[in-house]
Amino acid sequence: MTDQPHRSGNVPQHDQKKWSFTPSAFTLIIGLAVIVGYAAGTRNDQIVNAIAPALNIRVETGKLDLTSVQNTYQQLKANFDGTVDEAALVSGASRGLVAAAGDPHTVYFDKKEAEAFSDDLNGKIGGGIGAEIGLRDDRPTVIRALKDSPAEKAGLRPDDRIVAVNDESAGSWTLDQTIKKIRGEIGTTVKLTVLRDGNPQDFTITRQEVNQPSVESRVQGSIGILEISRFDQGTGEAARKAAQSFRDQNVKGVVLDLRGNGGGTLEAAPEVASLWLNDQVVVSERRNGKIEAEQKSDTNPLLAGLPTVVLVNGSTASASEIVTAALKDYNVATVIGEKTYGKGTVQAQIDLPDNALLKVTVQRWFTPKGNNLDKKGITPDQTVGLTRDDVNAGKDPQLDMALQKLAQ
Repeated sequence: MTDQPHRSGNVPQHDQKKWSFTPSAFTLIIGLAVIVGYAAGTRNDQIVNAIAPALNIRVETGKLDLTSVQNTYQQLKANFDGTVDEAALVSGASRGLVAAAGDPHTVYFDKKEAEAFSDDLNGKIGGGIGAEIGLRDDRPTVIRALKDSPAEKAGLRPDDRIVAVNDESAGSWTLDQTIKKIRGEIGTTVKLTVLRDGNPQDFTITRQEVNQPSVESRVQGSIGILEISRFDQGTGEAARKAAQSFRDQNVKGVVLDLRGNGGGTLEAAPEVASLWLNDQVVVSERRNGKIEAEQKSDTNPLLAGLPTVVLVNGSTASASEIVTAALKDYNVATVIGEKTYGKGTVQAQIDLPDNALLKVTVQRWFTPKGNNLDKKGITPDQTVGLTRDDVNAGKDPQLDMALQKLAQ
């Protein structure tokens, strides 16, 4: 995963893996359960340590001294003038433990948050406003409003900094907390206070059901335009259908628009890159400098040989950067726009008791040429900006430049 922008009412855009950096979670969980079940009288941590190398999995059986936490709990329980929700205390302790690791991409989700997170990755926005929210300078910021969404109709714009939700200050909130506050029941309203050009502005927006497809396409003149807003389980198939349509219409070139795409599932990136690349390494995943996995493209590149331009901006992140870097490294596309976000880490989703979820950084990913882009991003071959004045005037100089290049 990647700390990617999120969609309000939806997806934290990251390079996500569901235990896919090793054998499946089912191999780990079922395998260990069976072995532990057969080993009465043997210490579980000894069993786990014995079997883990054979399964190529990572485990930690050490114990954390939680004596001070127990003391804190006892003093709280003994002296607090109120009701103590012990389940909430346990969840809060886990949340704090994970947050203390100091990685903004490593996060603990309770049951409800985990369900929302899963919906996010699959584009099930539910009751939201249809805006993609990401961190900019450590502050929740509108990346873009989805087309025809409540956010767009209300007037939210890219770079609007969210400072309050329903008059509650968002100053200390994480990105996930901000999105959780923005979500709500369909038909209800939410008030957002944003900073725009240093001035606070209020927007009251009615939440609606939002479920945007990850892939949209069209043909403009003789050029196919493929817009991918996120990477999920259906993105590869949808992109391939669009590519076949381009071929059927005999397009002369392709624009791959990844602007505002904060990423999603890591596995979808090679599927998209496979439209141009033929059995080539798209991304390698490394831990402590050692390659643990390489993901390659398929062998049916429908768009191979077609002049291609990739459009990117500062919100192009993670899986989007994987695709962009691969096409750039193999010299099959020109990159136009603005420097990308720069997220070069991979997160795994690990199921925890009580249907909680741990999203944890497990690897760094590298481009085919061996570069890690974390905090660096991709510098376009041709830098072209897109200002608010352009947006307000209905202009898109980045797309115009791409079309102009492909027309040459």
